[in-house]
Amino acid sequence: MTTRLNYFATSPKAMDILLNQESYLDEAFKGNKLLLELVKIRVSQINQCALCIDMHSKDALKLGESFDRIYGLNAWRDMTCYSRKEQCSLQWAELIVSDQPATDIEYQSVLQVLGEQTLVDLTIAINAISSWNRIAKAFKPAVGSFDAN
Repeated sequence: MTTRLNYFATSPKAMDILLNQESYLDEAFKGNKLLLELVKIRVSQINQCALCIDMHSKDALKLGESFDRIYGLNAWRDMTCYSRKEQCSLQWAELIVSDQPATDIEYQSVLQVLGEQTLVDLTIAINAISSWNRIAKAFKPAVGSFDAN
């Protein structure tokens, strides 16, 4: 795959919007960066963004995540290695990305586990990674070269 253009160099002010959003999310999830990385990986899987799957898998590994939990994200419902908070976050991510409205029961279930602030921040994170996925798929940066160090 050939990179189409360098979107950071072409429109730095536009990219600053997304980078500033990432700075906020890093702060919001500073106590649970692994949760954020798991959600980013899962959303990127759904959106079929190889660049972001590669990047966030490497970031998660650097933070101490296991290979098994990363590989298992495609089938998280059938695995026992995810906490209730992680399960609710992954469920919410799938609902948001699917464009299907969350039922009141689904919403209340996730809200009860995550709380209001985390639910809002998680929803912003889901939308943010979806934006990155679409940008990467449109402009096709080289996949596999991301270095988490």
